[in-house]
Amino acid sequence: MPEVNRFSKNGTVLKTRSHTEVRTGKKLPQSFFERDVLLVAPGLIGKILIVRSGPLSPGRFMITETEAYRGEEDEGCHACKGRTPRTEVMYHKGGRIYVYFVYGMYWMLNFVAGTKDNPQAVLIRGIEGFNGPGKLTRALGIDRSYYGEDLATSKRIWVEDTGIKPVIKTGPRIGINYAGNTWKSKPWRYYIDNNI
Repeated sequence: MPEVNRFSKNGTVLKTRSHTEVRTGKKLPQSFFERDVLLVAPGLIGKILIVRSGPLSPGRFMITETEAYRGEEDEGCHACKGRTPRTEVMYHKGGRIYVYFVYGMYWMLNFVAGTKDNPQAVLIRGIEGFNGPGKLTRALGIDRSYYGEDLATSKRIWVEDTGIKPVIKTGPRIGINYAGNTWKSKPWRYYIDNNI
C-alpha cells in the first residue's frame, strides 16, 4: 500500500498508508447495534468506518479487528464495576460511542451494543492502514468529544455496509490479564486474517 503524506493541525507530516477506495454503502441503522455484542462485534468486520473530522478527514476505512465486551458479568468489561459516570453511555441502547482514555495518551473507540441497561460494547481494535486501537484513534482524531455520539445521526462519524464479506478469524481478547483466565480466554476478538 503506498504511503501518502497528510498534515496535522500544527503542520507536521503524518506518514500513513493510503486506504482502499471503496464504493459508498448503506449507513448502518441503530437496529444493527441493538443486538447482542457477540453478533455486533463480528458483524462490524468488513464494514466501512466513515470519519469526517480529524487529520485524515474525510476518510473511509474498513474495520479489520474488533473485541466484544459483554455486560457486568464480564470481568474484562468496564461495566463489571457497575454503572459509573465513565460507563454511563454503555447503559444506553446500542449505537452510541463510548470513548475512554488509557496510559495517559490514547483514546479507545467503542460502539455500544445491545439493549438499554444491558451494558455491552465493541472495541474497534483495527482499521485498514492502522493496527492497534490507540494508533487508529490518534490518526483519526478521535477524542473525548465523541463520547455519547449517536452513530445513526452523527454527521462526523458513522459505519456503512458495502457488501464486503471477509473471512473472519477469532481469538482471545488482548491486554486483559486482570480479568482472569476464564474471561481473558473468551474468543471474543474478531479479525481479518493478515489484515493491514
